Amino acid sequence: MIRKFIFFITIAVLSLPAMADEGMWLLPLLKQQKLPEMKALGLKLEDYDIYSPDSASLKDAVVIFGGGCTGEVVSPDGLILTNHHCGYGSIQQHSTLEHDYLTDGFWAATRDQELSNPGLTVTFIDQIDDVTEYVRAELEKDADNRQNFLSSRYLNGLAKKKAGEKFLQNNPGTVVEIKAFYGGNKYYMFTKKVYSDIRLVGAPPSSIGKFGADTDNWMWPRHTGDFSVFRVYADVDGNPAPYSETNVPLRPKRWFKISLKGVAENDYAMIMGFPGRTNKYYTSWEVAERRDIDNAVRINIRELRQQAMLEEMLKDPQVRIQYASKYAGSTNAYKNAIGCNWAINNRNFEQVKQKEQDRLIAWSGKMSEPSYPEALETLAQIVSDRKDMRFRNWMLDEALVRGIEFANITTDIQSMCDALGGKDRAEQQNQLLLLERAYLRFADKNYSPKVDKKIAKIMLKEYRRLVPKQSQPEYFAIIDKKFKGDVDKFVDYIFKESIFGSEANFNNFKARPSVKALQEDPMILFAKSVQAEKKMLTEALKGFDDSYNLAHKEYVKGLLAMHGDFADFPDANSTLRLTYGQVKGYSPRDCDYYGCQTTLDGVMEKEDSTNWEFVVPARLKELYQAKDFGEYAMPDGRMPVAFSATTHTTGGNSGSPVLNANGEMIGINFDRNWEGVGGDIQYLPDYQRSIIVDIRYVLFIIDKYANAGYLLKEMDIVE
Repeated sequence: MIRKFIFFITIAVLSLPAMADEGMWLLPLLKQQKLPEMKALGLKLEDYDIYSPDSASLKDAVVIFGGGCTGEVVSPDGLILTNHHCGYGSIQQHSTLEHDYLTDGFWAATRDQELSNPGLTVTFIDQIDDVTEYVRAELEKDADNRQNFLSSRYLNGLAKKKAGEKFLQNNPGTVVEIKAFYGGNKYYMFTKKVYSDIRLVGAPPSSIGKFGADTDNWMWPRHTGDFSVFRVYADVDGNPAPYSETNVPLRPKRWFKISLKGVAENDYAMIMGFPGRTNKYYTSWEVAERRDIDNAVRINIRELRQQAMLEEMLKDPQVRIQYASKYAGSTNAYKNAIGCNWAINNRNFEQVKQKEQDRLIAWSGKMSEPSYPEALETLAQIVSDRKDMRFRNWMLDEALVRGIEFANITTDIQSMCDALGGKDRAEQQNQLLLLERAYLRFADKNYSPKVDKKIAKIMLKEYRRLVPKQSQPEYFAIIDKKFKGDVDKFVDYIFKESIFGSEANFNNFKARPSVKALQEDPMILFAKSVQAEKKMLTEALKGFDDSYNLAHKEYVKGLLAMHGDFADFPDANSTLRLTYGQVKGYSPRDCDYYGCQTTLDGVMEKEDSTNWEFVVPARLKELYQAKDFGEYAMPDGRMPVAFSATTHTTGGNSGSPVLNANGEMIGINFDRNWEGVGGDIQYLPDYQRSIIVDIRYVLFIIDKYANAGYLLKEMDIVE
């Protein structure tokens, strides 16, 4: 079972003191909030070196990579570094059995060999503006809009209005976005430039870039070379443009210098990136809800799904390639949920939050501010009232919507039925073509019917075990009526009878299309029923949103008033942040201590040629045995691989640049340790560590392993 990889630690921490390392800080507020503490830890720069609204600064070399990672510019020719797991989807899309770049790695010998990646984007942040007063004024103009203070659609409409249509027309690739902070108590507008011609330059084999795979995920010590290399292209004027052979490498405003000095215990370190989501302002009731519903459902369902998926991946190399990215994405959130629950329970997060609430209530009484305690009462009631709907929604999402691939097939068949009922042959052929495209989007090169069928049987059995029959999608009644509760026969029937069940089925339908076949198709009816249930649950839960958002905003407002406006950082929301701390190891339990630096020695110690997660490439072993580490070795002659730091990170910080006191790049952030996952709710100063691939290992792999040293020639490397 997957759980055998998981260990549990029994230390309970009842009091979590505030530390300077805590926080994901907004760059425009850096000087007021954290610069003195950063300098006290060793920072040699000024705030304007990191962020300047008027000139190029370090922030201009940090990018959003794709939809959920960070990357950094490391050359004047638009070269981008990010994590291997951030580039994994692109590497997979270019992989085939004949050219298996996931297994073998990929390196473009020349720029014309760099591979394009349709749909992949790199986004730069051009400008950040405080628009709090502007948003408040707009909200006050129309009472109907006052509930929209957190609405992305409404806020981005305001952003376009403020930027102006002419500005956006005259700046190709530029988009503007307003984000709410501190629960809607503050607003910033981000002016961004989005590039869409992004090409894969290089990636190590998964045996390096994913070394340790799922066993080591969220674990320290770590020995993974988690990096990949891309390049941003633009038109000849430097503007974003679709892929074209005439495009040229982007000339960026700023790129990072790369340091070969390495790191030592207690060295200053800082990270800039785009952390996705944290829940610093959870109440005690929301902590329990996260543990008992959200995480509990995810852990249970994903373990079952992943076990089935892995069995098939290990049997068939083709399935391994098809499901590699799906499996990795699933296990990542799965192990996060387990680590989060461990922290909630063993570090008493409910009690920590309750104490904070009690302090606010006491302070509110002294200040004659009844609105803050009232907000807490409202939040407690909402969490209680939504319990059943939330559980059903999580079960539906994890077991059916995410768990069963055919639950997401197209159900939009009315136009096809209308065409078949008419006499317009051209329209019939057009609708048939559209339906075929929908089928091919579903049954693409990364889909295996046998895997989906196997997982569907497991998912449906567990879903029906935990969700009462009266609360299941309507179509599920057929399982009992027609199949006497036999889920296996039900799923076999779906695949046998549905036009989406196989390529042969779809081709038979193409040869003799009929309205009846579509209207009675069991896979379509299944998907429709799941979608209808999802819509109902979403609407039911939305009914709590307005009152929750208002109460949460008031609660956070109270905390800001009690602590002081600049004492706290806002929850992560995929906007550019800075976190800082020191290079440090930690002690996870009594008499154990993990150092802050791992080396290639550890890779060799973990090698297991019988386990796909711990295979070591022959070329890497050759370099190790010859001690051919070049200028990338540590002073003692060992080859560094990764290090850990006290910086406060979360999902979205994958691929973030890790910088030293001079703003030089020393590593690429790629993970957190197991014990620190709960930091999304409450920072854990003694335990929380960012896991970072040492930049010297990155350069060593590029230069010595891949013989791609030509890439280093365009980088600004300092001793």
